Parts: sequence; C-alpha cells; structure tokens
Amino acid sequence: MPALAIFGGTPVRQKPFPAWPEFDEREKEYLLDVLESREWGGYPYPTKLTEEFQKKFAEYHDARFGIACANGSVSLETALRACGIKAGDEVIVPALTWIATAAAPVHVNAVPVFVDVDEHNYCMDPDALESAITDRTKAVIPVHLGCSVADMDRILEIAAKHGLVVIEDCAHAHGAKWRWKGVGSWGDFGSFSFQSSKLMTSGEGGIIITSNEEYAQRCMSLINCGRKMPPYDGFEGFMLGWNNRLSNLQVAILMAQLERLPGNTLKRAEMFGYFKDLLHKECAGLTVVGDDPRITTRAIYHVVMKYDEKFFKGVHRDRFLEALRAEGIDFDGAFYVPVYQSPLFNARSDEWPMLKERYGEGVLQCSSIKCEVAERAAYHETVWMHYPYLMGTRKDVEDIVEAIVKVQKHCEELL
Repeated sequence: MPALAIFGGTPVRQKPFPAWPEFDEREKEYLLDVLESREWGGYPYPTKLTEEFQKKFAEYHDARFGIACANGSVSLETALRACGIKAGDEVIVPALTWIATAAAPVHVNAVPVFVDVDEHNYCMDPDALESAITDRTKAVIPVHLGCSVADMDRILEIAAKHGLVVIEDCAHAHGAKWRWKGVGSWGDFGSFSFQSSKLMTSGEGGIIITSNEEYAQRCMSLINCGRKMPPYDGFEGFMLGWNNRLSNLQVAILMAQLERLPGNTLKRAEMFGYFKDLLHKECAGLTVVGDDPRITTRAIYHVVMKYDEKFFKGVHRDRFLEALRAEGIDFDGAFYVPVYQSPLFNARSDEWPMLKERYGEGVLQCSSIKCEVAERAAYHETVWMHYPYLMGTRKDVEDIVEAIVKVQKHCEELL
C-alpha cells in the first residue's frame, strides 16, 4: 500500500484551513453607513471617509500623506508620473515580481531594466542594481517580496549617490517595518495593493504613501482626472490625469481592514515563528528565506522557502508540490516567473516605441536578459506558502510540517 496520498494513501489533512479574506461586523457597519449616506463613489474627491483612511494608513506606515487609488498597479504608474519620469527614462526593477512592477514604466512610456535578485531573500540585489545604472536611469522600484524586505539601507545609499527616485513596491508588505520604520516611507513613494489576495483587501484598490507634499499633490491630481483644487493645487501647471479614484464602498471595507491589521500581523508573526522552528527541526532541504534582523515587524503575505532537491532524492520541486497538494497542503512553486519571461508581459515596441532601442523590434525578448538567481528560484527553488495557512492554530501548522515530512520520507515513491 503506497504511503503518499497522490498514489492512494491517506492524506495528512482533509479539514479546510481558515477562509480568507476575513470580515466581521466592522466591515458591515462601515458599509451600511456608506450605503445609507448614498455617497458611494469617490467624487467629489477626496471624500471625507477617504481623507480619514488615507491619513490613518499613512501614519501607520510613518509617512505624512496617503493617496488612495484604484489598484496597486496604477499606484506605481501614478508615482512614476508624479516624480517626473519621462518617455525613454530607465526604471530599474527586480526580475522576480508580479508584472505590474515592470509594466508601470512601460505604461508611462519609460523603459524597465531588469536586475537579478539576492538568493538570500529573492528581493532586488543591490549590487545588480548599481551595475545596471546608466545616464538614463531615473528611478528604481525595489519589491518587498513574500515576507522579506529589500535591503533599503543599500538601495537608498545607491539611489542617493546616483540621484534616483525610489518607489517601494509594498504590495506584500502591509504593516511591515524596517528598523522600526514603516516600509513605503523609506523611499520617495510607497505603493500598496488592496487586491483580493492581499493582507488588507477591498477586492481591488491601492494606496500611495509619501512624505513629500508636492509629490502627494501631484498624485492626487493625477488620480482625479488632472483636477487641481484644495488641498492639491499647490504645484505649477496641469497634468493629464486619469480617473483612478477609490470608491467610498471600498474605503469602508478598508477602514475595518486597517483596524484588524495590527492584530493579524502579530498572529501571523507568532505562527510564522512556530512554523519556521518546527520546519527547521523536522525537515532538512526546505528552508525559510529572508532572515534579517533589520526587519523589526514582519508582514507575511507568503512564506518563501528554498527547496533543495538533494534532500528529496532528486525529486523536482514541482513533483514534490504535487504530492504535497494531495496531502491537503496547496503551496505554490512558480508563483512568479521572471517578468521578462511571462506571457502576460506582452510589451511591444510598436505600441511602446521607447522599448525599441534597448530591446529591439516586436515583443520584448527575454533572450537578451539573463537573471540567473531569479530563473533558478522560479523554476527550481522557491516554495510559497500563502498567509491564510498562518491564520489558524498551532495544530494547523503542525499538519503542514507533518505533510512536508511525510512527502520527504516517502519521496522514493515519486521517482
């Protein structure tokens, strides 16, 4: 009789894990207030509720200003426009991230330049960043990935040396702190997503944080069709904007989500510590990445682990994950592939002509780009555990580790 569930054995886990996203009476109360007010949209902008949320979110992350917007993709585009990125400017991005990080420069007719990631946390490698800087480089977008924080000390030092704008992509990092200061407030801008899988969610949505008043005013104007009115009329000229406002219905949900964030952050951190210690004790060959004492509050969107197939009799990571899924534990492997290899990153020079000089005619070709750590991570090494697995009990965590150990112990069945 085979031991592994993939071949007919008994799964370790058949009970569901905690459902997400979470909600309780707080969301209902805020939503009912907005519903009864009949002020459902985001205009006139900013609404009173939006102002309240923006202020609270920014303060929670140690920034002066918050600008809520339609999603965490347009937040990046808005930040790039607000700081003056022009057609043909180069913006350095990590290879291992969601496509929006690199698509944002394309959408403002700039040129994304891909650099490799650090094998210790899979965030942007500062040495690769510095090597990629040219006289056309104007900005850098480091991504805080999974439950790690990019090395903001080195990145800010390099950016200051070369006069670069820093836009932190914090889509995974609500509530995280680097050396006791909120992520997103270290650079010139911080960009957060409220998409349905995120640590705070309104289904869709995003926010930009900054401590630069003119940048804040420009962001507000850009997301409100280019309008200028108090409190965002203090800069010269007009900008061609978008309608990227967030509705009051979404802000209502986010008010409740922000109230829940501190407690959930502590809960996940507790379970993360328990998981990490138990995994280290019970399983060699699957290691949590991203240890850095400068991360003083850890936001855990995904626990990212490094898989070493030598400890699994040569079984490829994807086959290991298939067996683990049959045991009731659904982890990801290639959660992200290098952006330049993603079919979704269909950036064409006939639509975005500024790409032509660097990447040639047609679709941006990956043959000219090689980020070895990112490619190895995507196709061989990384194992991603989504945060709902840490929102339950210690028994849930024990079941996860038991399933991992079981697959490892019987991995010869997978050969």
